[in-house]
Amino acid sequence: MERQSPGTHRWGRTLSVEGLILLASLAFAAFYNNALWRLLFGTAELSEVRTITQFVGLFIAVVCLQFAGLAVLLTRRTVRPVLALLFACTALAAFFMDRYTIFLNAEMLRSILKTDPAEAGELLTLQLVPHLLLYAVLPIALVMGTRIRVRPPGRALLVRSGAVAAALAVAVTVVAVQYRDVSSLLRSHREARHLVTPTNYLASLFSISRDAFAAPPGSRQPIALDAHRTVQAAASRKPTLLVLVIGETVRSANFGLSGYERQTTPELSQLDLLVYPRVEACGTSTEVSLPCMFAPVGRRDYDEKRIHNEQSLLHVLQRVGISAAWIDNQAGCKGVCEGLPQERLGGDRDPVLCDGERCLDGILLPQLESVVNSSAGDLVVVLHMLGNHGPAYSRRYPVEFRRFAPACESADLAACSREEIVNAYDNAVLYTDHVLADLVRYLGARTDRNAGLIYVSDHGESLGEAGIYLHGLPWRIAPAVQRQVPMLTWLSEGLRESAGLNWGCLQAGTDGDVRHDHLFHSVLGLLAVETTTREPALDLFSRCRGRNVNPLTAQASRQPAAAT
Repeated sequence: MERQSPGTHRWGRTLSVEGLILLASLAFAAFYNNALWRLLFGTAELSEVRTITQFVGLFIAVVCLQFAGLAVLLTRRTVRPVLALLFACTALAAFFMDRYTIFLNAEMLRSILKTDPAEAGELLTLQLVPHLLLYAVLPIALVMGTRIRVRPPGRALLVRSGAVAAALAVAVTVVAVQYRDVSSLLRSHREARHLVTPTNYLASLFSISRDAFAAPPGSRQPIALDAHRTVQAAASRKPTLLVLVIGETVRSANFGLSGYERQTTPELSQLDLLVYPRVEACGTSTEVSLPCMFAPVGRRDYDEKRIHNEQSLLHVLQRVGISAAWIDNQAGCKGVCEGLPQERLGGDRDPVLCDGERCLDGILLPQLESVVNSSAGDLVVVLHMLGNHGPAYSRRYPVEFRRFAPACESADLAACSREEIVNAYDNAVLYTDHVLADLVRYLGARTDRNAGLIYVSDHGESLGEAGIYLHGLPWRIAPAVQRQVPMLTWLSEGLRESAGLNWGCLQAGTDGDVRHDHLFHSVLGLLAVETTTREPALDLFSRCRGRNVNPLTAQASRQPAAAT
């Protein structure tokens, strides 16, 4: 005999576990998967019978598959609290997927989980409140107020097994009946699986947990064990100081030195630099790009597991006697600096440059100076900038850099016009230009060091083009503005001479095929570190090493990088 579960609210309806899961699955598919249906059918003629059939078939398949998965995992005791949690998480996921056009694959979820509180707080706007009331609070109240029908164990197992089998059979039948149309549609939109909510973030969370268990922190494998300094480096009269500046979310399309119609880099344009205007990023998120650009494998042979399980460029430098330090004004080094000296800048570091949550990038120069003054030998310092991190672009620069107006002052980009968004973004680029120019001027004044600076952004950004905001789209479908970033190099006369570089030759060949892949190998070459891991063809400086290099000949004979 079936009975109601005790201790439940009297006003609630009585449902079986299977009935409640089915209603939840229908709700997820109908109200929380707008991004999925928009991707698959947004440009289709919805009045056509074929399109309607495809939509209905996929809708039924999604409902049945999600029902089957939840029915296998949930019990009478867990169904209400777990569904309540899923409604809360799925409401948040659906809001940001719809608002910013993001895909909740493992890369994106890893970035979200590692977001610091200040960054997360910028995303919590007032527009989120009514959405959560409707899509989280209301369904949670309905779920928690539902009475659950209790069945004898044997009958419960039989009913559950039959329900799961029936759901799977319906899903398979629906897909099989229209296999040709459905398979063609899904092949054209392979990333659609990352939009099926809540399956997308649950699968990604499982993948992240599995990887973390397989490779616990501190277990990174050493690389380039044969690395060593050359005689040339040992004979240098002055210690070398190389500053690697990792920009945040700066795209080539809005960088003055990359050909942008606005002059967003007025101070840098007055300096003697090597400018690589459009560099292909390793990924479209910091979580992917940062470890990738410090790894020998790069995007051309991208292997996420290998990159996260191996040590980085900085560990190689440290092993050969070049001190390495990391100064972070962002969300951490993503394992790149694991076990090395590092400093995370808090929001209370400076009353002028910090607001209690974050510091403007101007804070990096005094921190760099402190590290340099406490080091006597060869040194590489990485400065991880806050840069143009969205969506609150207006909080990335001081008021005196508010030169393009009107600028979007809200973190809710959908509340601003595209002109306002671009203005705020460009103001942030202006401030990055100022900070970088200050760093170059500081290094140029260090007559006790052979100094150099390399700047490259980690990834680009979408500013509303085609309705897409922020970054993090899967590589295959990411627009160029998320993948193309600026890169520049400044070297003192002393470092050029000690490295044997022909500056005119280098300036003559900055328009070639350049990627994040080049950074690892170029830094090793610049610092005269020899190892079989280093690929000379990916060293941006190798073609111009030698005092008598002919710039025209070197440019013509430049070796292209391997294809992505």
